[in-house]
Amino acid sequence: MVEIIKKAYSKLFEKILSGDKKFDIRLNDFEVNEGDILILKEINDKREFTGRKTRKKITFVSKTKNVEDLGWWSQEEINKKGFVVMSLEKE
Repeated sequence: MVEIIKKAYSKLFEKILSGDKKFDIRLNDFEVNEGDILILKEINDKREFTGRKTRKKITFVSKTKNVEDLGWWSQEEINKKGFVVMSLEKE
């Protein structure tokens, strides 16, 4: 288990803190694995730390840098429509 520290803008930080946002999307420029701890430090619009932080256990990781790794859509479809990321929970 590794602790990973990242910044989060206030609007998204608040959604994670409240439990409404149960996912995070980041540029894959660091090592991350299931079981690691993500420590998010809140920053305001001026990119200044507010002093608030939260810890979350990472339970699922999906990495790709090639849309062909996903295999479901053509590059043309992706260029036209983009992606949507959804957070799911029991109904």
